[in-house]
Amino acid sequence: MRNVKVGSVEPKEISRHRARRIWLDAQGFGRRIVSGKGPKAVTDLVRHLGYVQIDTINVVERCHHHILFTRLPTYSRSDLHKAQSKTRGVFEYWAHALAYIASEDYRFFMPAMLARKASPHLHYPTVLEDDTRRLLERIDREGPISIRDIEDDVLVEKDHAWASRKPSRKVLSKAFFDGSLTVCARSGMLKSYDLTARHFGWTQSPEPASAGEVDVYVLERALRAQGIISLDSVCHLDAGRKPAIRALIEERVAAGSLTPVILKGDRTEHWAAPEALEKRFVRREPEAHVLSPFDPLVIQRKRLELFFGYAHRFEAYVPAEKRVLGYFALPVLYDGRIVAAIDIKAERKTKTLLINKWTRFGEESPEERSAVEAALGRFEQFQFAP
Repeated sequence: MRNVKVGSVEPKEISRHRARRIWLDAQGFGRRIVSGKGPKAVTDLVRHLGYVQIDTINVVERCHHHILFTRLPTYSRSDLHKAQSKTRGVFEYWAHALAYIASEDYRFFMPAMLARKASPHLHYPTVLEDDTRRLLERIDREGPISIRDIEDDVLVEKDHAWASRKPSRKVLSKAFFDGSLTVCARSGMLKSYDLTARHFGWTQSPEPASAGEVDVYVLERALRAQGIISLDSVCHLDAGRKPAIRALIEERVAAGSLTPVILKGDRTEHWAAPEALEKRFVRREPEAHVLSPFDPLVIQRKRLELFFGYAHRFEAYVPAEKRVLGYFALPVLYDGRIVAAIDIKAERKTKTLLINKWTRFGEESPEERSAVEAALGRFEQFQFAP
C-alpha cells in the first residue's frame, strides 16, 4: 500500500465510521435515493447503483430481486419485469458479472459489443457465422425465442457443468455479447431473446461511446454509488482500466473536484468529492437490513473488510465441514455495522425461512435484536409474496 500525495494535495484523514456513513448514504441506506415506485423506481435505482448483479442461486430469492427489495420497500418482482420488458428502462449485459444496467447507459457497453463482433471466434470458436445468421433470421421472422423454443438442435455432450447440450445456446450467447440480440424477458432464469434494435424500437442505433467516455462513465458510476472510491473499487475485476482511471482522478484532484482521502489506520488511496466529505448526516432510528452476498455493499470483499472490519465468506462451494458461516450466509447491517451473518434457506412449500446458523459479531442489545427480527420478518414476507 502506498502513502499517497497527489501533487501538493495532502490526503484528508477520516474515521472508518465516517467512511461507512458516506458509503452507506451513497448506497441508499438511511435515505431514499430514488422516489416513487414501480418500474420507474427500479430503473432509477439501477441507474444510481450503476448495475445490479444477476445470479442463479435461489436458496433464497435471487440476488437481483433481493438487492432491489433492500432499497425499495415497495418493490415487487413484476416491477423489474416491466422495467426490462415493457418500459425497457433496463437491459442485461456484463458489468463485473452479468447484471441489469440502465438502458440510457447502453452506449457505454457498445465498444465491448463491437469488439466481440469484430473477433467472433475469440470467445466462441465453434460457432459458425452461418449458424448465427440463420438464428437471427428466425428471430426476425418469428419474434423472440428462448432456448426451449429451439427443438431441432442435434444434442452434444456438455463441455462444462453449466453448459447446454443444445449448440444453439452458444449461438444465442455469442449474439447476445456482440449486441445483435438482447434479453427481452425472463421467466426465472429462462431468457427470451429478441433483436436488439427491435426490442428498443431503434430506427438508428446509439452512437458508441469513445474509450475516454467509457472511462469517465466508469469513474462517475463509482463516485455516485460508493461515495468514497479507490482504484480497486472503481476497477473491480477490470484492472486494465486502472491507468486511465488514475489519470482522470489526478485531473479532478488538480481541479479541486476530488479530494484525496485515507481511512484512519490505513494508507490505501481513496478519493471523494468535497461535498460528500462535508455532508451532515441526520441521526435516524437505526434499521436492520438482511443483505445478499452479491449486494454492492458486500461483493467487494476487501473494501467491505476495510470499511466495516468484517470479512465475509461465501461458502456455497466450500465443503460442509470447512464452512464457518454456512452455505449461504447473509450479512446483516444494523446501525452502520455488520452485526451478524445468518445462513438462511427459503422453505417454499411451507413458506417459511429456515435459519441454519446465526453468527453474531459483538454484543447484541435488545434494540438490535428487535430490529434484526423485524428485518427477517420483512425479508420472509418478500420471499413468499405472490
